[in-house]
Amino acid sequence: MQDLFATGEIVGALLKARRETVAVAESSAGGLISASLLAVPGASAYFLGGAVVYTATAREQLLGITKEEMAGMRSSSEPYALLLARTLRARFGTVWGIAETGASGPTGNSYGDAAGHSCLAISGPVERVMTLETGHGDRAANMQHFSLALLGLFEAALSEP
Repeated sequence: MQDLFATGEIVGALLKARRETVAVAESSAGGLISASLLAVPGASAYFLGGAVVYTATAREQLLGITKEEMAGMRSSSEPYALLLARTLRARFGTVWGIAETGASGPTGNSYGDAAGHSCLAISGPVERVMTLETGHGDRAANMQHFSLALLGLFEAALSEP
């Protein structure tokens, strides 16, 4: 967890220095991404909100993403992660929206993805998506790994000129 909070601190410092804001949507990370960003003193300067979007009901109720918007798309995919990031960015009016969706374990999800599968996305001045496969079903370890991977991807995007 120390690596996670250390990365959250780096990302928070970059956001403060750039005077930019972020909103977070996460699923199988269970709130660790938001917690890492919020553990930084002064987080209110950059963190505008977040949601643990763990079910279709949460997706509809918290983000307003309709079944029509989901047509041809499934959860735990790169297009879905990017939809989450873009939706959060628009709804909160932030510079950045970041999102994670996947299967932390100990088993896979109903879409056929194995435990340890996660799709990560960043929407802002640049967009990035990636799929991560840890290859194991250790739920807590996967939650941390997914969170650290998204924060690392975000830190790299924030560090670009």
